[in-house]
Amino acid sequence: MRFAAAGADVAINYHSSDSGAKSAVAEIEAAGGSAFAMQGDMTKPEDVAAFVDATVKRFSKIDILVPVTGGLVARKTISEMSLDHWQTVMDLNLTSVFLIVKATIPHMSEGGAIVNLASQAARDGGGAGAVAYAASKGALNTMTRGLAKELGPMIRVNAVCPGMIDTDFHNVFTGPEVRGKVAAATPLKREGHSEDVANLVAYLASEEAAFITGACVDINGGTLFS
Repeated sequence: MRFAAAGADVAINYHSSDSGAKSAVAEIEAAGGSAFAMQGDMTKPEDVAAFVDATVKRFSKIDILVPVTGGLVARKTISEMSLDHWQTVMDLNLTSVFLIVKATIPHMSEGGAIVNLASQAARDGGGAGAVAYAASKGALNTMTRGLAKELGPMIRVNAVCPGMIDTDFHNVFTGPEVRGKVAAATPLKREGHSEDVANLVAYLASEEAAFITGACVDINGGTLFS
């Protein structure tokens, strides 16, 4: 929604949130923008290729890529964790980015921007049972820095590292008492909102951030400084 408000044409991938994707498209179009949504599993090369192909067919090129696919899946300690769980988390948070970046860069021209969604967990190891998630996001930060070197000067690559943001990630996996304590401990005394993160992502993708690449930017209300 933030990119559409700035005048971008928007291609939305969704895995299972059909109603959310369609309502986003409807809202963008009602405001005079252009958007479409397409179902796909971004851990599958064939689904990634189909999504990128559809985007290029609709909009001719890709200027900005924001890989949002990811998640905790479940909180598991190392002793509880199966290899399958570890691989699922790695594929969801890291392999998906590899696949979409590889498929997208042939369609990006000079001035393009990639903004990855990492996590505060990449900095501090995450909460209880989040070792696999934190490791995958730490790897994503490293991948961001490597891609910035590899794809520059044509394409800039940055990442954002959100802390406690009021989304379903924490609605599902984090208890209200923990959320309350974390929010109270921040200098800003609140959780973040989706709009806070979207504004930062939009800035990093814009020409206003033309001299920023390889950065992994914290957005956590002051919970953690790096």
